[in-house]
Amino acid sequence: MVEKTRIIDIYEKEGTFTSVFRKFKGFTGYGEENKEEYNTADLSILRHLLSNEKARLLSVVKNKKPNSIYKLSKYLERDFKSVREDVMMLKKFGFLELVEEKSNNRITHKPLITASVINIVVRI
Repeated sequence: MVEKTRIIDIYEKEGTFTSVFRKFKGFTGYGEENKEEYNTADLSILRHLLSNEKARLLSVVKNKKPNSIYKLSKYLERDFKSVREDVMMLKKFGFLELVEEKSNNRITHKPLITASVINIVVRI
């Protein structure tokens, strides 16, 4: 199994912190990496991304394996719209992916964990 890692690199620049999200697709085993980066100038995004609600959401996706965002919101006992917004943010930064499934003439989006490790590096 390939271990997928997300690295959040925070560094000080001219008196403020800036962050770079590195989205690793996985290691090939030969020392090569396939990666994408997201730059964010505001750490409030990071604070929002690493909230307790997001951790709870990731835990439920990992352990209960809901087959839709709606089912996830029921497990979390939270409003569907709020859960969907959280899922979309986690998807944007590579922590989740949504797999489209069709059942009973209805299309659902099953959330799946894509990162098994999160590393946060702070550079001063």
